[in-house]
Amino acid sequence: MIRYRASWVLPIAGPPIRDGWVAVESGRIASIGRGSVASSAGARDVDLGAVAIMPGLVNAHTHLELSYLRGQVPQADAFVDWIRDVIAARRTRPDAHAVEIVSATAAAISEAVASGTALVGDISNTLVSVAPIEQSPLAGVVFCELIAFNPPDADRVVGEARDRLDGFAPSDRVRLSLAAHAPYSVAPAVFRAIQRDLARNPAARCSVHLSESVEEEEFIRTGGGPWRAMLDALGSWNPDWQAPAVSPVQFLDDLGFLDNRVLAVHGVQMTPEDLARLKRRRVTLVCCPRSNRRTGAGTPPIARFYASGVDVALGTDSLASTPDLNLFTELAAMRSLAPEVPASALLESATRRGADALGFGADYGTIEPGKLARLLAIDLRDGGGDVEEYLVSGIQPAQLRWLQT
Repeated sequence: MIRYRASWVLPIAGPPIRDGWVAVESGRIASIGRGSVASSAGARDVDLGAVAIMPGLVNAHTHLELSYLRGQVPQADAFVDWIRDVIAARRTRPDAHAVEIVSATAAAISEAVASGTALVGDISNTLVSVAPIEQSPLAGVVFCELIAFNPPDADRVVGEARDRLDGFAPSDRVRLSLAAHAPYSVAPAVFRAIQRDLARNPAARCSVHLSESVEEEEFIRTGGGPWRAMLDALGSWNPDWQAPAVSPVQFLDDLGFLDNRVLAVHGVQMTPEDLARLKRRRVTLVCCPRSNRRTGAGTPPIARFYASGVDVALGTDSLASTPDLNLFTELAAMRSLAPEVPASALLESATRRGADALGFGADYGTIEPGKLARLLAIDLRDGGGDVEEYLVSGIQPAQLRWLQT
């Protein structure tokens, strides 16, 4: 057994512990406490000094396979323009398994781990990220994302995706599931088919981009606007589709799609009524503020998210829309946009909320006996002050290290 001592321990499940310690045995947390404790046979004490021990972070939404587009997609004023640029950039490299794409994915995973990420929710169209994640210290869910607005057979689309997932060896650390891209790119029949697939595995999770942009809101309410033009240009328009004339959140709820297994990503345009609906359905909202600004989606109403009582998790989105995968930098962006939200709530979003949403809450997200000891030691400028505020100020990789167990 190793007992790590530190100026602060942040269990997340409870308030910070000053002059705390965490005991680790066989890779799992044995106990936590404060102050001195009697030595025991076989236990080794390690005094880390002026550091804060906390759980590894959870990036609940990213697109690792897009890492090769880092710095190649310009900032946009309108979200549809940004999507158009991403499509064009991807078409220049049609081979998803090209060396450049695979190496960029692996490098992004290393970067995420170096900046404190333990768990990810990765969105993939190609599943090229599965092997690099399995070969890394990361755990998480790789979501096979479906884009099918006008499919001839929704059940076939979902069935073929399920066959792709079933072709991978089962793993407790890296799980595979389905995701719907968004209400403007996925047919109602496909949403229902995904739901039927999920019903066969009650532990599975699902992700969807939801209420991300004003263009999405316009399309779902009216059937027109830039998204209709985009679908026409792509040859994907379904002439039988009828605009539901409600918000995207209500649209998916009316389909019966929203429940406690769904991660709704972005939510920039959500109204108080939308957020109340998510709370009733126990949907987790994943916030990616740095990406939202770059893609032209807008500024997420973060304070409103927390005030609504909905569970909020944190994501970086992809390196096509953010300069790095450092969740501590994302936390600093959250803090600047919502100074009234307690730092403790932001830290919980970056740990426990994400772990629970991805189905890994039994092992990750908090420092509690029995959980995996995927723990960070964050160097402190001093042993005092408000440690939670310090941790949402923008910690860089040079300031942290993983505890070796």
